[in-house]
Amino acid sequence: MATANHPGQESDENRSADPSLNCRSLSEYREVCRPGLADNAAEIKAMGKKLDSLPVYTGLETCPEPSRLESRFKFLLRLLILALVAGAIGMVAFRGGVSYGRKDLSNAETLDGACIQEGVLLPQKHSQLWANLTAIYGSHDYQSKAVTWLSEAIQVHASRTITNDVMGPVGEDPRWEEFTRFHEYLEKAFPLVYSNLQVTKVNTYGIIYEWKGVSSGLKPILLAAHQDVVPVDESTIHQWHYPPFDGYFDGEKIWGRGASDDKSGLIGVLIALETLISQAYQPARGIVLASGFDEEVGGLRGAATLAPVLQELYGEDGFAFVIDEGTGFGTKFGTNFAMVGTAEKGATNVEVKVASAGGHSSLPPDHTSIGMLSAMLTHLESNPSELKFSRDHPFYGTLQCFATHAENMPADYRKLIIASATSDGAMRKLIESISQDHLLRNFIEQAAAIVNHRISVTSNLKETKGRYVWLLKDFASQFDLSFTAFGEVIAEGSKGSLTVGLPFHQGLEPAPITPSDKAPYRLLSGTIKATFNSHRGLVGANNIAVVPGTMPGNTDTRSYWKLASSIFRYNHQNFGDVLDSVPKGMHTVNEYTEADSFMEMIEFFTMLILNADESTHL
Repeated sequence: MATANHPGQESDENRSADPSLNCRSLSEYREVCRPGLADNAAEIKAMGKKLDSLPVYTGLETCPEPSRLESRFKFLLRLLILALVAGAIGMVAFRGGVSYGRKDLSNAETLDGACIQEGVLLPQKHSQLWANLTAIYGSHDYQSKAVTWLSEAIQVHASRTITNDVMGPVGEDPRWEEFTRFHEYLEKAFPLVYSNLQVTKVNTYGIIYEWKGVSSGLKPILLAAHQDVVPVDESTIHQWHYPPFDGYFDGEKIWGRGASDDKSGLIGVLIALETLISQAYQPARGIVLASGFDEEVGGLRGAATLAPVLQELYGEDGFAFVIDEGTGFGTKFGTNFAMVGTAEKGATNVEVKVASAGGHSSLPPDHTSIGMLSAMLTHLESNPSELKFSRDHPFYGTLQCFATHAENMPADYRKLIIASATSDGAMRKLIESISQDHLLRNFIEQAAAIVNHRISVTSNLKETKGRYVWLLKDFASQFDLSFTAFGEVIAEGSKGSLTVGLPFHQGLEPAPITPSDKAPYRLLSGTIKATFNSHRGLVGANNIAVVPGTMPGNTDTRSYWKLASSIFRYNHQNFGDVLDSVPKGMHTVNEYTEADSFMEMIEFFTMLILNADESTHL
């Protein structure tokens, strides 16, 4: 007589027919179900294929039922293991001065060893200094002063510091002279910085601030922030709540272009430095601030000229870490997350040009240049690049962190992410779900003959170029066009030419991925948690989870790859419930930052400097 099975369970008959199918992963099959398997490669391969064909794990028992004697032995063994684990949990392990722990979710499966969280990292040697600074930053007078610093940096009299794509060289285009007034404002606003730090100008408007540490054996840290802002479209002025260059403070928010991107970052770092100097602080580890002036248009005149000077001063890999503008913290799936940019997409512009014989409308050709170009662009748009996603992708680490720490993640999505860690079948299902959301593709952003690409961190320029050859060679043949791609002749034709190339520069490869298991990331994580707690009067390590993420756009760090192996894009902005979108009016109307969020950013930079100064593991 057949018995009905509970949904998600198999019958005893099926289980005994092939007990190996009750294992959830290949590793479990090797270690638990078949401990004697050892290195039988053929059986491992066959079993891997069998497991990958199964649905996502939904709660089956893992192995055939053991005998009573075996059960008693395993029961005693588990008691011993539990006792050892219980003793270990009571200990706090310190790695490089950073406490190490993880948050466990109640009533939820977790990924063993995934997204392990650091503990709260507060200054120890400088604990009294930090207490004094906390009191200073918490005072109403100082908060008003900080708001004024940022507001004046935005205002017209300080200078608009706008950059755009058509500006000429420094020294020739008078629009760069706006930065002279901005520099005058900075020197007036931060007298202690300018009188105590070495200030060097590069290409007239790039600035390097150097605060030498007393311990020459410690690598300095490099902070970065840019001076320029994107233009304001005159046709949108009426949509702004307040004039975009007034730096208006309404009692809660500071409004204006640059309030969020990135004058808040630059002014926030300078306030932290000015305040530390006022407290007679002397760092053991050197502190360098690099400020470019054309980040919004590629950084070729700013950061690209600062980088070789910094490398000459400090050498290749001469900094403990680099931190620049980037992501912040906010709420996702009902949980507070700080997303640290450990990777950055590449970028390039590809120009597609079609030339054909002219003529008169009375004798039109079969295909015009515009018609052929339109057909090609439609074909490109209809064939987006293949999704590049694997367990090595930084975004996979982000998903693991969400699955491990998010309180309100949908249960099916959590199970899929957890299962994908060991099952290729589940991984394929996860990729399908990501593909539907178009999260990681190389986006074609402009419907024009010049096509802009953002290149996935697991792809490269060579693959992007290769796709153009593959997608357009048949069109060249169909229209009998000579086809030249990126300087190489692909095919000959008699009715015109198709040329594909890079119109501006050679493009930007995806950035090297910063490891999230090394001391710099751990120090940054502990600092983020400590700042979050300190600003809110909280205690404990579980109030916010820190996760690695990918910057979809590019920052000035594109020029700093040789300066450090750990490069972060993060400035501790509070993005609220829009963690994974463009917040606070960046690059659009009504840009702002909250005064409270700005104060927390200042606290973050201050604590990061103090924690880095105390660390001996960077």
